[in-house]
Amino acid sequence: MTYLDMRPLPREFYVQPTVEAARNLLGKVLVHRTEEGVIAGRIVETEAYLRDDPACHASRGMTRRNAAMFGEPGRAYVYFTYGAHHCLNAVTSAEGVGEAVLIRAVEPLEGVEIMKRNRGTDELTNLASGPGKLCQAFGLDLRHNGLDLTGGELFIVDDGFDPGEIATRTRVGIRLAADKPWRFYLAGNRFVSRK
Repeated sequence: MTYLDMRPLPREFYVQPTVEAARNLLGKVLVHRTEEGVIAGRIVETEAYLRDDPACHASRGMTRRNAAMFGEPGRAYVYFTYGAHHCLNAVTSAEGVGEAVLIRAVEPLEGVEIMKRNRGTDELTNLASGPGKLCQAFGLDLRHNGLDLTGGELFIVDDGFDPGEIATRTRVGIRLAADKPWRFYLAGNRFVSRK
């Protein structure tokens, strides 16, 4: 059985509270069906962003950039940042709320050669150990903003993996609400962006 044969997480999964969704996405597998082949990686690090959180793009209301965050749960929210990187989020909570989980890092599982070409590196632990690296490795950009994660080109599956110990820390790369303990990662995993 391949990841393409597995049923994507249902929309109901993404309706759960965003902090819980961030924890519960750990160990799941992100799958991107591309023209070059299937790319898959185990989610090893996430961050939660809530509507009343000043670090959240949706905290000041809907804009053209963040409109996907206010849409149907289980959609992708992809944005461009620092003039250089794309970042992938899974929209969570109820439609209209404006919350999401940033997928910060994955452990490469399938399509590793495609990831290496996309990233221009052979270093396995450097392929998708950060949100910008992940999007580059998976070939994700603004064309994927708003895609339905419950099936199709880009989706997330549960292959029964036990994530084991989960570490809880503050989020990284933000100035506002930097004290919130809403970053989660698989303890001891070498593909995490920051310990």
